[in-house]
Amino acid sequence: MNVYVDSSVLLRVVLGEPNRLRIWPKITNAVSSQLIRLECLRTIDRARIRFGLEDRVLSNHRADVLEAIDAFSLVALDSIVVDRASEPFPTALGSLDAIHLASALLVRQEFEELAFATHDDKLGIAARAMGFSVHGPPRKT
Repeated sequence: MNVYVDSSVLLRVVLGEPNRLRIWPKITNAVSSQLIRLECLRTIDRARIRFGLEDRVLSNHRADVLEAIDAFSLVALDSIVVDRASEPFPTALGSLDAIHLASALLVRQEFEELAFATHDDKLGIAARAMGFSVHGPPRKT
């Protein structure tokens, strides 16, 4: 299964948080933006400061993120992605989410049946509006 994975999905898996996506074990080809590394490691560092994570725990979380990302196909954070992320989308998106969606759009033709995985409601809505099959936030009518 080819899936574009945003940071929220990887962090729930690595941090052992509840309500992880059931499709996680079925993903055979995970794709993401290079942005995923920055977002995940910054989140872990904020948790270190906010919750006083022990060095061992911090080290394990960082290693788990980096190991997972090594298995991903990463989209370069280049001017093509930034230019597409700067263009309008059919729904409101913040800058980082726009980079994720722009990255997924640019590589969609390279991956057969590329789905999109996120726990972010707004990003899920935008991805669905762009024609992706979305795993994550429930579809609301």
